[in-house]
Amino acid sequence: MIFKVVLIRHGESEWNESNKFTGWYDSKLTKNGKKEAKKAGKLLKKNNMFFDSFHTSVLKRAIYTLWIILKKINQPWVKIKKTWRLNERHYGKLQGLNKEKVIKIYGKKKIFNWRRSFFSVPPCIKKYNDEKSGYDLRYSKIKKRNFPLAESLELTLKRVVPYWKNIIIPELKKNKKIIIVAHGNSLRALITYLDKIKVEDVPNLNIPTGRPIIYQFDNNLKPKKYYFL
Repeated sequence: MIFKVVLIRHGESEWNESNKFTGWYDSKLTKNGKKEAKKAGKLLKKNNMFFDSFHTSVLKRAIYTLWIILKKINQPWVKIKKTWRLNERHYGKLQGLNKEKVIKIYGKKKIFNWRRSFFSVPPCIKKYNDEKSGYDLRYSKIKKRNFPLAESLELTLKRVVPYWKNIIIPELKKNKKIIIVAHGNSLRALITYLDKIKVEDVPNLNIPTGRPIIYQFDNNLKPKKYYFL
């Protein structure tokens, strides 16, 4: 038996379009982002892919992408599980800043490491409810000491993997058909973990917006391969 999970990065957001570090800021989808979500839904429908387990972050660019997909595959009535553990990585003080302008301040190499490497952590905000934190009522149940002030991909992985182990794996064992709509870095973290990607190869891992990724697992729920639709 082959078990499958579909992973999708949300469609283009307004801050993707304006080349800003988004992180936990709740940016909306652009018109193009909505088109990407519709295209993803059409691809899934064309391949006769329907689901009985639905997961996303608590950020609306991912939630709205999933809503659009559900409409296209005619499953708008379903219950969706939302968790901050699938949020984009927290970019700390960089959130809201234009990437090109930040390069002029810190240099191309440092920005590349903050964006693409496994261990590098960008400059932290001072407190969890800082103006750049993205903090609001949806995070009120997170203990303050657990709210990120900035994250590397490694730190993002450490919050994503428990959700995978505690929620997704039990559903896979029940042979549920699962779709996860999340973010570039939360999905990079998950794929890094599943495929045991070497630290030095992590910068080359890129997840495009709106492209369904089909992940296949063997009978022991070990990853076999993944590919784009």
